[in-house]
Amino acid sequence: MLGNFTEHSQGGKIMGNKLDYRLYLVTDRRWLSGGDLACAVEQAIQGGVTIVQLREKGISSREYLQIAVSVKEVTDRYRVPLIINDRTDIAFACDAAGVHLGTDDLPVAVARKILGTGKIIGASADTLREALMLEAEGADYLGVGAVFPTDTKIDAGRITLEELTQIKAAVKIPVVAIGGINAENAAKVAKTKIDGIAVASAIMAQKDVRQAARHLFETLNAS
Repeated sequence: MLGNFTEHSQGGKIMGNKLDYRLYLVTDRRWLSGGDLACAVEQAIQGGVTIVQLREKGISSREYLQIAVSVKEVTDRYRVPLIINDRTDIAFACDAAGVHLGTDDLPVAVARKILGTGKIIGASADTLREALMLEAEGADYLGVGAVFPTDTKIDAGRITLEELTQIKAAVKIPVVAIGGINAENAAKVAKTKIDGIAVASAIMAQKDVRQAARHLFETLNAS
């Protein structure tokens, strides 16, 4: 099963000083067919999403910030942390909860200098060596994967569930599994005892976003 969290409550997903990573939404507007992103994020939160990462590619910094501010109005209303993908400057500008860094982004230590100690810094890893290095550099959590093939990020490295289990056992910070996770395989991933799963199309590409999130959340709680 997933990490040691109490039952989900709609009032908020920041549990004291401990974040609830159970159902981590990575946004992707391509799946919405022109639909409103902020509305989709709200529906996903209502369905059970506990943390949101805003991921935007190929747009200007100004547009990225405008979208971030719009989405943050929703996440703030539900007391759900908003993480910005890649862009430490955007995370700083909109006062997001933190940033998630890929292998080509700023080093964790540099992002920490910009954002300060009160913000969350996540980082991507696909090997045990990377995971240990990023933990030592001061990452607050790890996004580990891809555990299954994914169309969202075609250049993502692949790891096995056994490797995911090894990484979780080796580090002291939360581990979120990512990559091709959906309602059919989420329970299998949850058995590795990681702290959460990160999904994009499994929620964003579904006709009923709220129900898709609810189904995933219930699947995780039953695992």
